[in-house]
Amino acid sequence: MSSFLRFLIIAPMCFLVGCGSLERKAAVPAQEMGQAQIAGLSGVRYMVASQSSIDQMAKDIQVSQLDRNNVHLNAPANYLSLSGGGDDGAFGAGLLMGWSERGDRPNFNLVTGISTGALIAPFAFMGKEYDPVLHDVYTKTGPDDIFKKRGLISGIMGDGLSDTTPLYRLISKYVDQDFLKKVAYEYRVNGRWLLIGTTNLDAGVPVVWNMGRIASIGTPEALELFRKVMLASASIPGAFSPMMFDFEVAGKSFQEMHVDGGAITQVFLYPSALSQSAKDLKIKLQTERNAYIIRNARLDPEWRETERGTLTIAQRAISTLIQTQGLGDLYGIYHTTQLDGVSFNLAFIGSDFKFPHQTEFDTAYMQALFDYGYKQGFAGKEWQHYPPGYKRGFDSVLPKN
Repeated sequence: MSSFLRFLIIAPMCFLVGCGSLERKAAVPAQEMGQAQIAGLSGVRYMVASQSSIDQMAKDIQVSQLDRNNVHLNAPANYLSLSGGGDDGAFGAGLLMGWSERGDRPNFNLVTGISTGALIAPFAFMGKEYDPVLHDVYTKTGPDDIFKKRGLISGIMGDGLSDTTPLYRLISKYVDQDFLKKVAYEYRVNGRWLLIGTTNLDAGVPVVWNMGRIASIGTPEALELFRKVMLASASIPGAFSPMMFDFEVAGKSFQEMHVDGGAITQVFLYPSALSQSAKDLKIKLQTERNAYIIRNARLDPEWRETERGTLTIAQRAISTLIQTQGLGDLYGIYHTTQLDGVSFNLAFIGSDFKFPHQTEFDTAYMQALFDYGYKQGFAGKEWQHYPPGYKRGFDSVLPKN
């Protein structure tokens, strides 16, 4: 999120040069958000701040369970959550590849991703076959493969300081019609779910996209939407342009502006209210359920002497806020898993990783972090069973004397 931080510092300059705004269609009215659909692609997302939307998610789960048998119910269910973190996503990518090479990485029933985690999630969902993609993206990708900087004035007068067309091309290189068919098969036949989170900036609410449902529609428009959702989840507001999605309500056209899911949450598993909705529908769930959360960030406090100046104070405060938000998200997931009888397993970048971080998407840094994650996955990482600061979780993040 460091690019985002820089934007927050630069943004006030907007008032010095005089900001305009780009044209767009009207936003979906607040009272009609529940009825808004993408033409030809209905039922592909959930506004998880709405109980009715969570109830719909439970109904969709019920439908996907219709063909499941007792063998399915008796097998363990494994969930994977991939957090945001920019180029620190190299940690999660490396850990997954090492875990695959170790030979005991499960076939996840649910994979969720947000921000950089949204770029990892589809390939993690498809399994070991796509580990080489994760390796290439997180060890051979540089800034020019992610964004193209705009001039300061054009960036401020536009809708983002950088153009993410290069990232869209990178996503499109790997997410093609054949990939879509594979995701659709896993969703329809095996009842596996892939969810990606974005932020609806107009409404200020989190949105979870059912990527398996999108893939199952299978049209060229579905492929474009699949790619755009991945890009939207990684579009740091201000630093990158938002993604505009066209919606219809009663024959009228509107748009929603979506940005990085990390604007609301750094990592998510599933809405806590979903369990009660599932119980109301008498949905049978596996007895053994395990959640694996990969936080692509360090969780130990970062000591850094802060210069006495407006910009450095603001930047330091915001970075601390983002780290604290990430910790709060882990506490929320832990609480949900404990209520639902799901095991909690957490991995994150430890304080023992010391490689210098020079610039955003620094290839050398990403390679080192990928290798660090790979070694942990291959060795059989000892997952933390509590969030930091909770019971024995203290020892995992506090600096050693």
